Amino acid sequence: MLPAEGPPPGDPVDDSADDAGDPESVARALCLRALTGSPKTRSQLADLLRRRGVPEEAAEAVLDRFGEVGLIDDAAFARAWVSSRQAGRGLARRALKAELRAKGVDGEDAEQALALVDDEDERTSARRLVERRLPSLRRVDRVTATRRLVGMLARKGYGGGLAGAVVREVLDETGFGRGSGGGDTGGDGWEDDLP
Repeated sequence: MLPAEGPPPGDPVDDSADDAGDPESVARALCLRALTGSPKTRSQLADLLRRRGVPEEAAEAVLDRFGEVGLIDDAAFARAWVSSRQAGRGLARRALKAELRAKGVDGEDAEQALALVDDEDERTSARRLVERRLPSLRRVDRVTATRRLVGMLARKGYGGGLAGAVVREVLDETGFGRGSGGGDTGGDGWEDDLP
């Protein structure tokens, strides 16, 4: 039997093997592994390398090189993040800015990405969120529905003025909370449609 010399080429290497290499090799391997799952910002990768004990000089050299070859691009990350989170979760610019800051993207990269979302996009997203949530509130009065809907929008980063206007608009258009006399009766108004 031949003595084992390590895993054959192409086999997965366990994390403990990273400790045996020079710091830049370790940093490269950690960054490549982290980038395999999803894009990361330079700040996220720097935090990872710091937690794993990679010397700062080696981390900076690897991060600079990854930036040069396009493996790390905070501006592209920010644009993709804003587009995805605004369309999928309906987040307002304020919430998106906070998320980008938490990911380590500030300054011009963040501002350029946030500029992709205009006032009309925010209003449309807020309206879609309210319309989606409204059917689950059919058993509550208009005041309670308004409070819950405005609160939901606030948690998504919408300002009080826009949230209140959109909620009022949707409730008025759907007749939510209006009795047969057309005034606000405190009911949900949906009973009028029943046979």
